[in-house]
Amino acid sequence: MTQALSPSDPASLLVDPDEQRSGTGTLRFVLTKVAEAVASILLVIVLGFLLFRLLPGDPVAFMVRERPTDPAQIAELRDRLGIDKPMLTQFWDYFTGLFRGDFGESYIERRPVLDMIGERLWPTVLLVGSATVLAVAIGLWLGIRAAWKRNSFFDRAQTGIALTLWSVPQFWLGLILLVATGGLFPSRGMHSPDAAPGFLPQTLDVLHHLILPCVTLLVVFYAQYMLVMRSSLLGEMNADYLTTARAKGLREDLVRRRHAVPNALLPTVTLVFMQFGMVVSGAVTVEAVFSWPGLGQLTYDAIHGPDLPVLQGVLVVLASAVVLMNLFAELLYRVLDPRVRTA
Repeated sequence: MTQALSPSDPASLLVDPDEQRSGTGTLRFVLTKVAEAVASILLVIVLGFLLFRLLPGDPVAFMVRERPTDPAQIAELRDRLGIDKPMLTQFWDYFTGLFRGDFGESYIERRPVLDMIGERLWPTVLLVGSATVLAVAIGLWLGIRAAWKRNSFFDRAQTGIALTLWSVPQFWLGLILLVATGGLFPSRGMHSPDAAPGFLPQTLDVLHHLILPCVTLLVVFYAQYMLVMRSSLLGEMNADYLTTARAKGLREDLVRRRHAVPNALLPTVTLVFMQFGMVVSGAVTVEAVFSWPGLGQLTYDAIHGPDLPVLQGVLVVLASAVVLMNLFAELLYRVLDPRVRTA
């Protein structure tokens, strides 16, 4: 029979109390966060279903516009789409369909919503993913330099530029870039109809179309990372462990790179992963300005219907991506920061 170690037992001094409860604490933490993520997704599904029913416009009227249709045909169409069913019945059909992987059928295009989302997902990931990766690299680099040279001309200039760009509406910036470049870059779509066949010509054509919308997102995204990184690093500048590192004779660049920056990166982790979660949502206004065929453009077109199954499907994909990325960030934060594990 195993006996518990008493506090007076010398062997108990060899056991770290934090290690004793780390396994149970970690499991409880993970299960709690997973349960919160599931609850968040379910709440979004319910609220999204109800809120989209408040949108102005009649999907049936939009579908039959400019076509002579008698009331009997309109009633039959409503019955086929299930719009005339009670709200609770509509929600139950939609909710049970999600668990079967059935996101419904588009009112306008009469195609499965999941297929439409799958077709538009890659262009959005390419656009917003490219802008996010570049923004993280540029924003963190400028934020580190600005914080380490605080109150210098470089710091004040970069902070002012970042604050200005962060407040600029993305659609307005996109329109300004369209006018400023004077037709140097394509302004619509992802492909040119006269592009030469072949992998390399097609790739170069896509990159040519990608430049303007990517730059539009990049200059707004990077400002967030720059300001957050600068603020985090400034909070670490006077920490005792940096004073100790300097007292040991470490060079200033080693103090910054090996000690200050890794700790200052922790608050930025959540922002980075949440931004990657937003990748699947696209930038609705930017994709609309440049007619980029992604999820943002799909959402913009669906609002005009309103095409409720498409709007609901995009919302579920967006919410799931954001919640899952946020969950991953919280779990990673626990791994990177020992203070979270012992809290």
